Amino acid sequence: MTQLLIFISSLFFSEPSELFYIKVNVTGFDSNAGSANIALFNKSNGFPVYGKQIQGRVVSISNRSCTVWFKDLSKGNYAIAVYHDENNNKKMDKNVFGAPTESYGFSNNVRPTFSAPSFDDCRFYIGQNRTINITVK
Repeated sequence: MTQLLIFISSLFFSEPSELFYIKVNVTGFDSNAGSANIALFNKSNGFPVYGKQIQGRVVSISNRSCTVWFKDLSKGNYAIAVYHDENNNKKMDKNVFGAPTESYGFSNNVRPTFSAPSFDDCRFYIGQNRTINITVK
């Protein structure tokens, strides 16, 4: 009986967990063709591969930019990866050397020269609602 009362009181008196959103503005697309693929990660495992994210958006591009929202996020570290699927083939196209041939970008506007950045390079903390600006190249 005591356990039941504790459980019931916890339903009414526990603090609600705070959830936040991220507004992501992406600019710098070469054209409005195709779509923007925007992926949100909360751990390094799988970053920055689209399809391994916790939330993802595929959106149209207008005026060489787009905006997306990721909602219902808990406090913590996150990172974002974006690529322009200009030909709508649902993959990041690469040349024979493995270098991307379509525009891409990351949170913190990290731009490594010869490899994909790490999650730690791109991470940012969410403890309140936030806007992130990313420029693709």
